[in-house]
Amino acid sequence: QVQLVETGGGLVQPGGSLRLSCAASVSIFSNYVASWYRQAPGKQRELVARIRSGGGTDYADSVKGRFTISSDIDKNTVYLQMNSLKPDDTAVYHCNVFSLVPGVLGNYWGQGTQVTVSS
Repeated sequence: QVQLVETGGGLVQPGGSLRLSCAASVSIFSNYVASWYRQAPGKQRELVARIRSGGGTDYADSVKGRFTISSDIDKNTVYLQMNSLKPDDTAVYHCNVFSLVPGVLGNYWGQGTQVTVSS
C-alpha cells in the first residue's frame, strides 16, 4: 500500500513563498510521473506542474517562472517550490504519482494541502 503525504501548505501574503512536499511511504521514484494539481472553490481541478523520471518537467502557463517542481529519490519525496504567490494561487493542492515500479505499479493521490494567499 502506497501512501502520499503532503505538507507545507498554509497562509501566505501575496508575493510570498511556500514549499510543498509530497512524501511517499515506499520507494516509487525510480520510474514515475509525479504531478501537482490544484482545485479552488467553484473551479475545476487543474494541473500545475509535472515531473518525470529522467527530469523532464511541464508547467501550467499561469505558474511558469514562479513555481518549480523537483524530486529527491533518496527521500521518496516530490517538492513544489512556489514563489511570487498571488491570490489566484489559493487552492487545495494535491500530489499525484503514477508509479511504473514493479510491485507498486499504480496511480496514487495525496490527501491535499490548503494554500491560501491573502493579505
